[in-house]
Amino acid sequence: MELCHPNFDKMQEETVQPQDAGNAEIPVEQQLADALARIEQQREAMLRVAAEAENARKRAQAEASTAQKYALERFAESLLPALDSLDAAIKTGDLSGIELTQRQLRGALEKSGVRELAPIAGERFDPHRHQAMAAVEADAEPNSIVALMQKGYLLHERVLRPALVTVAKPRDENREGRVENAGGNPISDTQLDEKSD
Repeated sequence: MELCHPNFDKMQEETVQPQDAGNAEIPVEQQLADALARIEQQREAMLRVAAEAENARKRAQAEASTAQKYALERFAESLLPALDSLDAAIKTGDLSGIELTQRQLRGALEKSGVRELAPIAGERFDPHRHQAMAAVEADAEPNSIVALMQKGYLLHERVLRPALVTVAKPRDENREGRVENAGGNPISDTQLDEKSD
């Protein structure tokens, strides 16, 4: 395959004449005044566009601030009936009023996308949704939940508060009647304090 090379030998130089031959009849002062007028028009147009952009930025900033400020408005409105019920229950000393308040609060939370996170015993421990408060020896599968200490909550799928749980650890049949790591490092399963012979 041959490459094609341009042949510059046959090219001729052309003289370029200004195309705007009509300007020769207009005086230089008039051409200058026209050019300055066009520059002023372009400058004014640029300032208008810049001002519009700045106004749009300020408007968007104000809308975002307002949205952030009042984002919880519907949620707060849904809590007000529960607060009213709680006030009435406290005045009358009626426990059924407190139960009603609890139902209203749960309903308001559910409408806003907040769900309870209450794992049951035997469920697998999930460090993204649960917080282990203690590990106890149990007959259950290791790393499974033994007991729920406090419910957690999810906002849609994001954890607001993890559920506080007790987790199962395997039983150690060789440890009956003795203290864990007696004479060793109390925070480690390995005998870091033992000296090698």
